[in-house]
Amino acid sequence: MMMETKAGESVTFSQLSKVFQNGTAALDRLDLTIEEGEFITFLGPSGCGKSTALRMAAGLEEPSMGGVKVFDRSPEETIQNTNDIAFVFQEPNLLPWRKVLDNVILPLELRGVPKKEAREEAARVLDMVGLKKYMKVYPRELSGGMKMRVSIARALAAKPKLLLMDEPFAALDEMTRQRLQLELLEIWEKEKTTILFVTHNVFEAVYLSTTIAVMSAGPGRLSSVINVDLPRPRHSITRTDELFSAYVKKASDQLENSLDEREGAS
Repeated sequence: MMMETKAGESVTFSQLSKVFQNGTAALDRLDLTIEEGEFITFLGPSGCGKSTALRMAAGLEEPSMGGVKVFDRSPEETIQNTNDIAFVFQEPNLLPWRKVLDNVILPLELRGVPKKEAREEAARVLDMVGLKKYMKVYPRELSGGMKMRVSIARALAAKPKLLLMDEPFAALDEMTRQRLQLELLEIWEKEKTTILFVTHNVFEAVYLSTTIAVMSAGPGRLSSVINVDLPRPRHSITRTDELFSAYVKKASDQLENSLDEREGAS
């Protein structure tokens, strides 16, 4: 039987630390609470533990110290008892022998969703990402941006309450990246999903987020938190707004300060 989650519960990192077996310290006492419905971005340089934090929220890594709760349960309990967590990786990771619709249906099949219901839900999310007419093509026939849309659709098919996204647009050209950022915001506003997003791109962090968690260089620590109070819904013109530029400067300054803090501590 599926367990119901309660509105308003949060994702909580408590003194979360991670040291890998080779001695590399990835995270150092991360304390952060994310309210349900937020779009929060981890912003920081490579190696600051951003992706490690996401992987621990998904139950893919074990903490060395501290813990993480997802909707007041461990990630493992949440995954075992609900469909509330989905992960979008840097690469689409589509199965080349399955058509687009079948790739999106896959997680629903694994959960035993009836075939008709699974097809209807897959068609719904593919329509949401603008790929309904590509349901019967193979991944090799799609552009990089379209493959990433399929990956996002696959994650959304189970209607997760928490969507973890690890630099999903990093490999795309700037035009495609900006278009997918806008589409992601439209999906977020419609679905009311909590999103934890990883990037080292300041402009992307400001454009997407309700909140930015600025991370110091490894071992990653939470250096500062920026609440991004830009008007919504956001549009392409948002990027030319003076307030947007001010937030970009603030985030850039905080990121620079976080690097100085770590250098001074070393």
